[in-house]
Amino acid sequence: MSGKVEIMNMDMKVGKTLKIKGKIDDDADGFVINLGQGTDKLALHFNPRFGESTIVCNSRDGNSWGKEQRDSHMCFSPGSEVKLIVTFEEDGFKVKLPDGHQLTFPNRLGYSHLSYLSVQGGFSITSFKLD
Repeated sequence: MSGKVEIMNMDMKVGKTLKIKGKIDDDADGFVINLGQGTDKLALHFNPRFGESTIVCNSRDGNSWGKEQRDSHMCFSPGSEVKLIVTFEEDGFKVKLPDGHQLTFPNRLGYSHLSYLSVQGGFSITSFKLD
């Protein structure tokens, strides 16, 4: 069963890559991966939503969410095992999906260091690596 995984003291700097492997729950309607400097300082909110067949990316600064960026390239499905690669660059994020498709999302908050990672929803992490 999946739960929430939270890391508060991660050391992800510009130029680093985060690789996350895991299994999507059989009954999941989506999952969330957040990267930032805290629960309300999110540089990247990555949220595949199966019911909408879309991937939503966003940022959050305090109580304010940014404008959603939606991508209809849905290559995730409940019950599948996946690997995601997130590269943190000065101007934004590159997210390589399991099928090789790449999404980009701007670094709206201008961070050069990320200390916070959370994974929640219908996703169980089997491994993650920061290079």
